[in-house]
Amino acid sequence: MTVELIRGQNHPLPETRLEIRVSAGQPIAAGVTLNDERGRMRDATWIAHPASPRLPGVEVSKQAAADHRLAVDLDALPAAVHRVNVLLALPTGVGGPTSFGAVAPPTAAVTGLDGAAIVSYHIVDLDAESAVVALELYRRNDAWKVRAVGQGFAGGLTAMLRDQGLPEAEELAATINAAVASGMARAVAPAPPPPPAQPSQPGRPVAGDATGWSMDERLYNQVWGMFEDLARATAAYRSAVDFADSRMDRELDGVLSDPRNRVGPVADAARAKAQAKRAQLVDQARAALDRDVAQLVAESEVVEPALPPAYARWDNPCWHAYKIPDEVPMALRLGDLSLPEHVGLRIPMLMRMPLQRGLWIDSGRGGGGMEAALHDSEDLRRRAAETATAIAARLLAVHPADGLSVRVIDPTGSVGGLAPLVEAGVLAEPPAVGEAGVTATLAGLTQRVDLVQMAIRSGAGDALPPDIDLAEQLLIVRDFPHGFDDRGVTHLRYLADEGASVGVHLMIIGDREDARAYGPLLDPLWRALLRVTPVPDDHLADPWVGHAWTYDPGLPPQNSQIVPRILRQVAAARQTTQP
Repeated sequence: MTVELIRGQNHPLPETRLEIRVSAGQPIAAGVTLNDERGRMRDATWIAHPASPRLPGVEVSKQAAADHRLAVDLDALPAAVHRVNVLLALPTGVGGPTSFGAVAPPTAAVTGLDGAAIVSYHIVDLDAESAVVALELYRRNDAWKVRAVGQGFAGGLTAMLRDQGLPEAEELAATINAAVASGMARAVAPAPPPPPAQPSQPGRPVAGDATGWSMDERLYNQVWGMFEDLARATAAYRSAVDFADSRMDRELDGVLSDPRNRVGPVADAARAKAQAKRAQLVDQARAALDRDVAQLVAESEVVEPALPPAYARWDNPCWHAYKIPDEVPMALRLGDLSLPEHVGLRIPMLMRMPLQRGLWIDSGRGGGGMEAALHDSEDLRRRAAETATAIAARLLAVHPADGLSVRVIDPTGSVGGLAPLVEAGVLAEPPAVGEAGVTATLAGLTQRVDLVQMAIRSGAGDALPPDIDLAEQLLIVRDFPHGFDDRGVTHLRYLADEGASVGVHLMIIGDREDARAYGPLLDPLWRALLRVTPVPDDHLADPWVGHAWTYDPGLPPQNSQIVPRILRQVAAARQTTQP
């Protein structure tokens, strides 16, 4: 999960090739300075800025923009560099805001090259400043860390560069400002107007309009791009609302700090003015959010119908033309994600394949979700089993006919919502029941993990016993921890930690409250698994800004027979591949 820094906090950097992502409500300029151990710039060649965007190990944007992606390779920096400062500045002389106090607070985040956020910093409490040092990356004991700085300068770039020891600060600031103004002028230069009868229209979204070697990869990247766009658009809106609230509070505090103005016409007028200004700022932010969401809704309307079965909802027509695949896709849909500001827009929750984490289907009410409170315990258990069946059916459907073996541990032997898996005949063996069944199944999978790991380490994969099932393995455990003793729990923890690397995956259906008798023994197991819920619940965070997203399980429509039909098709395909 992303670490949210506040001013002055630091955090270690786990890698040296990074992106600095800046998000603001309007165009700003971004730059990077290199500094020695005392925080001083050597000369004007130690800054990357719009007029000179590249240095060894650093590349920044060439012009002002609302969003920036700055590249930093710490290993490629000169040996004399001990600190790297990320600078943000408002453009001057172009008629826009002249201080950060008049705009929504910007956000700066450090990410890996895969886009996974390491830290983020929401730069608040700026007022008359027109330039700010957002972040500092610094070397400490041969390792690199990042610190949230947030130091603003009312004197703009000149004051900022002078503070870092640059003698020619004024001249360089003028050069940067001129380059930014020139870039903005080019960007807004009027284009020839279209014919009156043919007004310009925004570009229509296209499914697969992202980078990738295949259509599946392009669609996957497009869905993740939509996910990130919605996260950042909502973050900008929430930041703007927070800014409007804090500004209103400051204005009211300034007027009402005088006891003589706390009641009467002066106080009423101050409150009305401050509230009107807040409403104006919030309305502007909401309009921007609605615009961004409308674009994403239009994109979703063309992307959803184009998704392949692995990414598609159960009601997508692509399932009617489903065929057993020859290879495993790059991801699988586990459900949908949404935010409270726009619940109608749902983003597919895609999980990379092969699975790197097991799944915990939460059958209890301990998560505290409002939806869970509307269901009794038995209903939640039934829904949890149905959710597990739907996910298992997806996993079976996206593997080749003999590519996934599914096993079930059901200590009570009641089966319940897992019945479609049993009835279709897709299980590798009958569900394990009772203490003996639990012990035998766990022992067999643990032995498989041990043997495959030893074969990989020794490079002797052809020496594995002939009775070892080399297909990917999925173990579904129902009503956990019922029927498990300490030894069984130890086996499960081992499979959760070591199994995924050699193709053994867990799906546990359980209520954490039922496990209280085990004390903290089960905590590492719960943490090792990705928690999903059988009813909507806001427990998942995105990797960019850390919003709490509402997860909605990917279940088929009520009374639909699509899951049993797909399972029967998988079972039939398996029979044709058996010797």
